Amino acid sequence: MRKKAEQLYEKAGYKMMSAILIVAIGAVMYAFLYSSLQTDKYSIELFQLSEEPIRSAKTVVDPFKTERERERAASEVQPSYQYNEEIAANQAAVVDSLFGYILEAKNLPDNKDGKPVKTEQMVESLQENIRLMETSDNGLKLTDDMLRALLVLPQGKLEEVQQFLTGIVLDTLEHPIREGEVGAFRNAAEQEIRKETKIPASILQAAVMIGRASIIPNEVVNEELTNAQIEQARASVEPTRILQGQVLVQEGQVVDREVYRQLELAGMTEDQQDYKPLFGLLLFVLIAVAVLAVMIRQTDTTEQKKITALLVVVSVLGLSMAIMEIIHVVSGNFDVVIAFLFPTALAGMIARMLLNERIAVCVTFLTGALGGMLLQEGSAMIRMDLALYIIFGGLIGVYLIQQDDRRTRLLQTSLAVAIVNGLYVGFYLLIGQSQYDWTEIGFYFSAAVISGLLSGALTIGLLPFFESAFGLLSTMKLIELSNPNHPLLKKILTETPGTYHHSVMVANLADASCEAIGANGLLARVGCYYHDIGKTKHPHFFIENQMHMRNPHDSLPPETSSRIILEHGAYGAELLKKHKMPKEIVDVAAQHHGTSLLKFFYHKAREQNPEVDEAMYRYSGPKPQTKETAIISVADSVEAAVRSMKEPTSEKIKNLVDAIVEDKLKDGQFEECDLTMKELKTIKHIMCETLNGIFHSRIEYPKEPT
Repeated sequence: MRKKAEQLYEKAGYKMMSAILIVAIGAVMYAFLYSSLQTDKYSIELFQLSEEPIRSAKTVVDPFKTERERERAASEVQPSYQYNEEIAANQAAVVDSLFGYILEAKNLPDNKDGKPVKTEQMVESLQENIRLMETSDNGLKLTDDMLRALLVLPQGKLEEVQQFLTGIVLDTLEHPIREGEVGAFRNAAEQEIRKETKIPASILQAAVMIGRASIIPNEVVNEELTNAQIEQARASVEPTRILQGQVLVQEGQVVDREVYRQLELAGMTEDQQDYKPLFGLLLFVLIAVAVLAVMIRQTDTTEQKKITALLVVVSVLGLSMAIMEIIHVVSGNFDVVIAFLFPTALAGMIARMLLNERIAVCVTFLTGALGGMLLQEGSAMIRMDLALYIIFGGLIGVYLIQQDDRRTRLLQTSLAVAIVNGLYVGFYLLIGQSQYDWTEIGFYFSAAVISGLLSGALTIGLLPFFESAFGLLSTMKLIELSNPNHPLLKKILTETPGTYHHSVMVANLADASCEAIGANGLLARVGCYYHDIGKTKHPHFFIENQMHMRNPHDSLPPETSSRIILEHGAYGAELLKKHKMPKEIVDVAAQHHGTSLLKFFYHKAREQNPEVDEAMYRYSGPKPQTKETAIISVADSVEAAVRSMKEPTSEKIKNLVDAIVEDKLKDGQFEECDLTMKELKTIKHIMCETLNGIFHSRIEYPKEPT
């Protein structure tokens, strides 16, 4: 699988591959979540009996009932009235105007022929002037007889009646009068007028008519305030909802129009298709993959490793969603929420062990969000209780697990996850409104413990498959490879004991140097253990394995000796590949000498032939591609050189280390890795300290007298 992925990567390129994987992640999410948004559909006809009880699959607003309740609330709002003080003065002025017209008609000038104005002419003039008053809505209707009676009344008497009626109007309109109360106040005013003895009987009916017509409502409805109160009353009515799980129709109940309308609102009839949740789901998926894409893009690693990280994320999320789907399918057979059995920390711990902490945290939050949707029952909304359960359990697993953890440490982390899960279950049971019996409480706490332990067990079990499938080298794998009982390490120890000791010494130097600059010290250590395995082909041709024997190179031409020495890197890489060792370890064996020159045999060959080709005495490479391999190449040269030094001192060691590093720099051996000069300075310092500790001066103890 790894080779196929590499071939596809080489053909498609980073951008195309990353786009394909991002789309794949989104498609996997959408495919799993799509089913969770589908509600049950029923083939239902009006006025038929329901074959089963039907509950609403989601909570929806009932607009018909909501509007009906709002209309009812609006109809109960009483009008708001406003008292108008000006109406009393206006109506008194109307009375004064009426009597002014009467006096004006009464004092008309004589006719052109000098004859006095007749009464009929006065009535006609008065009718013309008060026509507008009589057409108003106040009910003023004065007959001709009433007008004649008023016109024949002396002016002084008219003014007296005017003052009385004006006073009646002002006194009456001092009180707030609404539309429905006008009749009562008019009757009261009429009684006062009829009791007044100053009013002649001839005009009493006219006075009553004028008085009653002048009493009008002075407290009127404030339309603006009333409308505002009506709107407030409507707004205060909460929407009527059909709740998720609410029984819409019982088994055997007739499906009337109201029931059918509610089923349509809940989207549970066969002829309905609601596309809004599907578009909403698409937005969620876009957000999720965007976050993943940005996070992977900003990861400080090679493009190929970014592609591998995306593949791991796709697999981990797909595995998690598959487990969720299985739990969701069988959950209907239980009365308890079996979703608490889901291994909360599985996805995060695998991502942490194989990738890094940032990606693991992101995967944990995504798993929680996906779990909230996939593990819900019947609702398109996310179940926050389960989402938080997965997030809390996953985060504790991510932050407690370390990349150099052994299996025992992984078990301890699983127990910590189980404890956090149990605490969350306690919160869930205490904060909920439901009552639980002891059996249910026992199940939920047991599920929390099982979830934690299952997270660790599945991580241990699945980690080798992920490592093999994606060519990843986890810390646990490195620890396994560092076991002295590994067959290849046994081969080195038994066939090349000197090389084995040399490898251990180089491992100490490389490990300390890598840790000092933030590189992977464990990878460097394990790589050192295997870097010279190619020497097992011709063990005695390497000086560290020549114990009490003649050096075979003394009898060989330099080109033959160089060929034997130079091939140990390539042979070691092939041997490691044959045993399916991780690529990183194979690369160390192939690259730890880079393309450096085998100086001893090259100079020996030049003594015999000055025209000798230098390329024949250089390692095939490639040059170190990573910091770890570059450090191993320095440590390998330094350890061999110091070991051959007579009476090493701190000053000699320092000069030697400086010379070796300077020689490799000039030879361009660090050109293809990202070591900086500052890091090289740190590496030289750490190697000197380590070598001084190994080759420190010892006290010479006096011999026992014989």
